[in-house]
Amino acid sequence: MNPQPGSPLQQLVRKLRQLEIRIIKTVDAQLQGDFHSVFKGTGLEFDDVRLYQYGDEVRAIDWAVSSKGHGTFVKTYKEEREQSVMLLLDVSASQNIGAAGRQKLDVGREICGLLALTAARQDASLGIVAFSDQKELYMAPGKGIRHAYALIKQLFELQPRSPRTAVGAGIKQALGLLKRRSIVLLISDFIDVNYERELTMLARKHDLIVVQLLDQREREFPPLGIIPLFDQESGRTVWVNTSSEKFRTRYRATYEQNREQIGQICRRHRTEFLSIATDTDYVPQLVSLFRRRNQRGGRG
Repeated sequence: MNPQPGSPLQQLVRKLRQLEIRIIKTVDAQLQGDFHSVFKGTGLEFDDVRLYQYGDEVRAIDWAVSSKGHGTFVKTYKEEREQSVMLLLDVSASQNIGAAGRQKLDVGREICGLLALTAARQDASLGIVAFSDQKELYMAPGKGIRHAYALIKQLFELQPRSPRTAVGAGIKQALGLLKRRSIVLLISDFIDVNYERELTMLARKHDLIVVQLLDQREREFPPLGIIPLFDQESGRTVWVNTSSEKFRTRYRATYEQNREQIGQICRRHRTEFLSIATDTDYVPQLVSLFRRRNQRGGRG
């Protein structure tokens, strides 16, 4: 599938390609050409055993094999093979906050589209699960530019059926679909509770990157006096005094608590974490992420 000339899809793909080229050029310059792959595994996997040699680390000894009496053996490792990539995107109603064209969901879709084109360029296998409190879209991992275009088209045409959020349920869906170790990018605002158990399971089984989307409106609500506020997820309207210090302090504290909670969880499980605001240029943050991953891969 190729986008029609002048169509909104072609304009979107052009924008994403410009971002992709900008990222790759920047990373290439910073790494002096040592840009292996955005989607390369960052760890090591067991390969074989060999006889112990002078200078080998004691902790590398395979005691189970050595105990059989045929000599002392050490484990050898190889760099993880290129992994398939799964994008997990929260498309619940809380993502519809931000300026026109720069809502959290818009930024999330852009990041997914950018990574889809990058995967196609690098012949990597990439799929997506978009979720609210249910599965809204699933595309199995695939390769090539046609697959990338199809993913972008479906994602940008998606109209979620449910407004509610269930991050834990979305992660469970992905865990059921992923049959082998993969690179997983989880993109959400994480305005939810009771998802740490599922996030822990995902971090243990896969190479996880967490991206939290934020909007300045969530941190500083404008003082508009007594107004009705509509909760898009619950469908309820409540009247609040947005100018009162009590409301503004509680509102700001909730924002900061939500932001810090997911950061703490990721630090606890040594999971890569990015916090991206809708009114900022996210390309430098993605560049830093790719640089860190490639440097770790090089050391492996």
